[in-house]
Amino acid sequence: MLENAGGIIQQNKRFRLVTMFRLRIAMCVRPGSLWTSHQISQLATRLPIRCISVAPFAGNHHKTQVSYVPVPASTLPYLHPCRPVSSTLCSQPCRKASTSSGTGWYESIADSTPVHLTEQLLIWVNQTTGLPWWASIVFTTVALRTAITLPLGAYQAVIIAKIEALQPEIAELAKRLRYEISERAKEKSWSEKHCRYIFMKNLKRIVSELYVRDNCHPFKASVLVWVQLPMWVCLSLGLRNLSLGVSDAATALQAELAVGGALWFSDLTLPDSTWLIPISLGLTNLLITEIFALRRIEASKLQKYMTNFIRGISLLMIPLAATVPSSMALYWLSSSCVGLGHNLLLRSPRLRRLCRIPNTRSDSDTPYKDIVSSLITKYLK
Repeated sequence: MLENAGGIIQQNKRFRLVTMFRLRIAMCVRPGSLWTSHQISQLATRLPIRCISVAPFAGNHHKTQVSYVPVPASTLPYLHPCRPVSSTLCSQPCRKASTSSGTGWYESIADSTPVHLTEQLLIWVNQTTGLPWWASIVFTTVALRTAITLPLGAYQAVIIAKIEALQPEIAELAKRLRYEISERAKEKSWSEKHCRYIFMKNLKRIVSELYVRDNCHPFKASVLVWVQLPMWVCLSLGLRNLSLGVSDAATALQAELAVGGALWFSDLTLPDSTWLIPISLGLTNLLITEIFALRRIEASKLQKYMTNFIRGISLLMIPLAATVPSSMALYWLSSSCVGLGHNLLLRSPRLRRLCRIPNTRSDSDTPYKDIVSSLITKYLK
């Protein structure tokens, strides 16, 4: 019996050595193989270790029994967390993992649903028309701005014309209101500060009633901005995602954009090293600003400050366009050129009559000649 017990003990020692050898082999598997920590734990739980237990029986003799006790996974050596184990079987492209601490508002907007829908629109236009990517960008810009922003621009012109037509009536009502308040102030001995307060309060009420009467509240003139700005942001970020390959759909198209340019900007994923597109963008925006400034006969201080602010933004866009992919800079230049064309088109007397835009003091029968002569007088003489 003791010899049998001694043989079982020796067998148990050999089994422990084999078990530890298997565990060491499993733990030394390099990352990227088919072994995972879950499989190692399952292997360890299936490795039994023989234990010897001695049970008493009659005659003061002892009977040796052999039982099998599985080793719990918690007793296994801890795998190092800095060496992740991955499988080489997965070949599908995956979206880049992101955490709440590593993403900001810019990345959140770039990964939003409207931007991804814009990406799909650009891809659909490119595949449907069969045009190269630079032509697809220009075509999409012209189509969207003509279908969406041109009607809104005509509506904005209608509102601005109605507001401008109300100015003589507002001036006459303000003159009459000032006279009535001065007469009432003499009767009740109002102070100058109180008179000014009563005048502004009543003038604001009168102007609001006139806006309601003619359906031309100034906020309606800003509808174009509230539509055009989100569209500009979505298209810019969509082209940025496609050029940099930061989404699933953009990974396969990045190579097409790299050869989808023309002339000096053959690679649309890289910035324009010649600065021709950025400089053209800045000059176009400045020209749009100056045409608007020429139309204002008597600009207020706020309008002058806003004009200078827009001039500064136009100049700031030049170095910014030189650091983004050429696809984005090309879209910005195309959008500005279309905007300039729409502004000149809305000056046409024939189109204004077609859109039923009311006539104003700043209207002219020869608007384009007047713009050229005004620019020459202002900057060349």
